[in-house]
Amino acid sequence: MTETVAPNAERSSPTAKPRLVFFYSGSSGACRRAEGFLAQVLQRRGNHDTFRIDRVEENERPDLHERFRIDQVPTLVVVVGRQVKARLVAPRGAVAIERFLAPWLR
Repeated sequence: MTETVAPNAERSSPTAKPRLVFFYSGSSGACRRAEGFLAQVLQRRGNHDTFRIDRVEENERPDLHERFRIDQVPTLVVVVGRQVKARLVAPRGAVAIERFLAPWLR
């Protein structure tokens, strides 16, 4: 897949931060829990600046949910350059998210 996260996203350079895209629904308890787990993982290892984080609500940007083929929320997607490098559907805890993000974490 070679799509960008946002229509007005700047061109990525080799040194640009990877994007962590959090696809969610504002009415989903599972999404709220996953966002808490994500914050816990990033805070625990001092990785708040490792990613450029984009949150994409399904009712606000259904086009992006469709473009990235998001069938279930929450879903985390890591985009490096213009390529999707990893995808985690329905994370169930901080450990799952930490394992998923391990290649990029300090």
